[in-house]
Amino acid sequence: MNGFRKELTGNILPFWINKMQDDHNGGFYGQIDGNNILNPRANKGAILNARILWTFSSAYRILKDEEYQKTAQRAFDYIVAYFIDKEYGGAFWELDYKGNPVNTKKQTYVQGFMLYGFSEYFRATGEQKALELAKDFFYLIEKYRDKVTGGYPEAFTRDWQPIEDMRLSDKDDNEVKTMNTHLHILEPYTNLCRIWKDPQLESAQRQLIDVFTDKILDSNTNHLNLFFDEDWNIKSTAVSYGHDIEASWLLFEAAEVLGDKALIAEIKDLSLKIADAASGGIGVDGSMIYEYKNGHMDTERHWWVQAEAVVGYMYAYRNSKNAIYKERASQVWSYIQSRMVDNENGEWYWSRLPDGSINRKDDKAGFWKCPYHNGRMCMEMLEHFGID
Repeated sequence: MNGFRKELTGNILPFWINKMQDDHNGGFYGQIDGNNILNPRANKGAILNARILWTFSSAYRILKDEEYQKTAQRAFDYIVAYFIDKEYGGAFWELDYKGNPVNTKKQTYVQGFMLYGFSEYFRATGEQKALELAKDFFYLIEKYRDKVTGGYPEAFTRDWQPIEDMRLSDKDDNEVKTMNTHLHILEPYTNLCRIWKDPQLESAQRQLIDVFTDKILDSNTNHLNLFFDEDWNIKSTAVSYGHDIEASWLLFEAAEVLGDKALIAEIKDLSLKIADAASGGIGVDGSMIYEYKNGHMDTERHWWVQAEAVVGYMYAYRNSKNAIYKERASQVWSYIQSRMVDNENGEWYWSRLPDGSINRKDDKAGFWKCPYHNGRMCMEMLEHFGID
């Protein structure tokens, strides 16, 4: 199993550097569609920009290529200038192509990804402003934590008041709390723990891990429940195989950074159980399917699910020494190389449809299609597993 450095430096990162930098209005374009057509007037999403910041910061930290530093700085400067709400704090959800806010809601998920990007930019460059912003976003997220039942509400208005429509996307249920948002608060808190030893942060990290073990995880199936009301009553029976495998390694990483040996041992065992549960989504071709919902198995192969499966099963292999996990990671990687990578136009396809055809309806790059999942997969292999 190899080729991760080549995929990262020869395909994924060059695509974003060469095709997505907006030299007319600053930052990055908002969309290249599934037919590889650039839309220079597409709105610019906070998630895309925060993930670009994280990806190129991490790439510079690991590979020391100055071009990656310049791209990360471009993302950092644009976010600071346009996405951060100078009046109420936090980051806007969406801008127009010129940088004017068009959707000012405060999605907790976005605040987490901004923190993730800022903390990684500090790790890569030592830029103190990035560390201060990461701390600011941590305090902001904690300010609006549910102090009664725990966890983090999905969304707020611009001035942090309750909001009726909390959904991240049209695909999501309109519920107060979700597994997805909690996973992507856990992840940046882990990164912040690496650079800032703070009692409040460590306490919040422990509480988040407890939320996963006590509220989100189904102890009977070891799948993660997805949607909840304010009091943590489960509101969905769907299974997301990609989120299961992603959570399996992010939870272990979250425990590991705290350095508590008993907690690490507990979560290591739990992470293997979650990885095993996720294996129900492995197809006959070695790839991982999307989800099981309302009695229906959705066999679409999404780009991010494949990327997270490679990382998740490599963590399971390292933590168990069971070679079957490494074999699963290798099979998914083979599928990615043969079916997900666009060797002609660069980057990866959004997905392969159930019939095996390429999904052209969804973006090649856009609001949700970012270099973070596949870029991070490559960097995890290089940095933590020594696989080139």
